[in-house]
Amino acid sequence: MGAGWNLGNTLDSNSGSLDNMWIEAWTARTPKDYETAWGQPQATRELIHMFKTAGFKSIRVPVTWYPHMGTITLYDDTKWDPSTWEGTEVDKAWMARVKEVVDYVIDEGMYCILNVHHDTGAESAAWLVASDDGFDAAKPRYQALWQQIATTFQDYGEKLLFESYNEMLDPYDSWCFASYASPARYDAAVAASAYSGINKYARLFVETVRATGGNNAERNLIVNTYGACSGDGTWNVHLKEPLMQFQLPEAPGHIAVQIHSYWEADRFDSQKADIDRLFTNIETCLRSRLGVPVIIGEWGGGTNQDSEANVRFASYFSTKARENGVAAFYWMGLSDGKDRATPQWTMPKTMAAILRAYGTE
Repeated sequence: MGAGWNLGNTLDSNSGSLDNMWIEAWTARTPKDYETAWGQPQATRELIHMFKTAGFKSIRVPVTWYPHMGTITLYDDTKWDPSTWEGTEVDKAWMARVKEVVDYVIDEGMYCILNVHHDTGAESAAWLVASDDGFDAAKPRYQALWQQIATTFQDYGEKLLFESYNEMLDPYDSWCFASYASPARYDAAVAASAYSGINKYARLFVETVRATGGNNAERNLIVNTYGACSGDGTWNVHLKEPLMQFQLPEAPGHIAVQIHSYWEADRFDSQKADIDRLFTNIETCLRSRLGVPVIIGEWGGGTNQDSEANVRFASYFSTKARENGVAAFYWMGLSDGKDRATPQWTMPKTMAAILRAYGTE
């Protein structure tokens, strides 16, 4: 899959806050209203073609689904109580737009990752929670969602991959490892429930997709660690738990595991050893232990500036990814905002550094 890019802040845009469902309150709720809500223009075939001709092999298409499932009824103008959420059918116009964007990628002969994005995370509207109770509550809707996605795309070939969920967090919204945001900074019971929940979601995802038949019977599927955490760092003994507690939902063969990795490009020189350790963790904690490929679904240097520091960081990170056989998907900034409408590069030097590292410039 080589060098990849995220078509972010587009089909994943959503209101996020249960107390301020502003897209639902103040727009007509059309696919375009959502796709452009976070300041990006609508995705175009020309944008994807630009990435293809530059040398990118893969595009990740993040999609948030909850605003387009069933009926969302607001109260007090802008608020939503999810207990009133009715129905599980995905809006046909939304599914058609998602399919159109996926086709932009597939028609270019590129790999496409389609996922369930801000249905997870730390915002209050996120309904997929990493815990045993969270899984039990979300199971019917999560299964219905993947049945619809998988059925829609069941005839697509191997260039289309499904990603189970994005960055799913425990009830405390803990990053780094489960229960880190709890009052004691670690709660063994909360952590155990979170990792158990993640494994249950992963298993349900795979079973649901496989059951739809067609090419889904052997489609390559991606399952993420808790929070898509990478295990990076040495400052806490629990950092590797999201990797070591993850269990494969089926035998190796058509399964990959995904993590995310963000850095500070301005501190690149002091982070080289940490980046090296990241790829060691990938090998020892995931690839060798589980016998499956690993994907870095999101990475970046904490800036959209096409600075010398970011270029050096991107070059080193991409080189390490290539040397370790890891496909890595840069988050957003390479073409961003109004530049996507032209389309043109926002970060041409960083883009070129990534492709040089992968040998596809």
